[in-house]
Amino acid sequence: MFEPNRTPVVVRATDPILHNGVCMTLRSRDDVWLVDGEAADPTMVALLVTDRLDEAMTQLLSALHHQGFTRIVLIAGEVDDNEILSAIEHGVCAVARRSEAGADVLVRLIKAAAAGEGALPPDLLGRLLHRVSRLQRQVLQPRGLHFGGMSSRETEVLKLVASGFSTQEIADQLCYSQRTVKSILHDVTNRFQLRNRSHAVAYALREGLI
Repeated sequence: MFEPNRTPVVVRATDPILHNGVCMTLRSRDDVWLVDGEAADPTMVALLVTDRLDEAMTQLLSALHHQGFTRIVLIAGEVDDNEILSAIEHGVCAVARRSEAGADVLVRLIKAAAAGEGALPPDLLGRLLHRVSRLQRQVLQPRGLHFGGMSSRETEVLKLVASGFSTQEIADQLCYSQRTVKSILHDVTNRFQLRNRSHAVAYALREGLI
């Protein structure tokens, strides 16, 4: 039985020396609870330690992802932008370099992951945000798309639905046919598995799309 004021965490590493070193560091802290690998479940934080995101670590990440782990902290000796993107796709929510990962940093990242939050080194975050901005500017915008997966005309229609306009009024305002408006709403509700236009508006508002 875990103590409520201690965050359970399972440590995984491709190198036993790295594994033992991190475990020894965490055992000195009374705010985390080291869990044996066999007793771990996907609701816990998984702390991965590696020199690089090599094939072995990628396989371990993939295995955890398929097991349902979503609170994964990665401590790596070296990381580059592409490796970070790959790690995030496999469920990693917090990253730190080994050279910067003392006991306080490890505990902070573990608790952040347990709370559903994320963390990246500032320099990596800055470069990733730059790449995201460039992708939005050079790839998505010319095609009328946004990161949320909705086109400009889809968000326009949903904004008018949110304002209480009828299908006919939306069609008149946007110079579309009623059939086009209905088709746009149908596409949105199907793509995002939403129940109806009200659900579509609620989803778009929650995701910051409108």
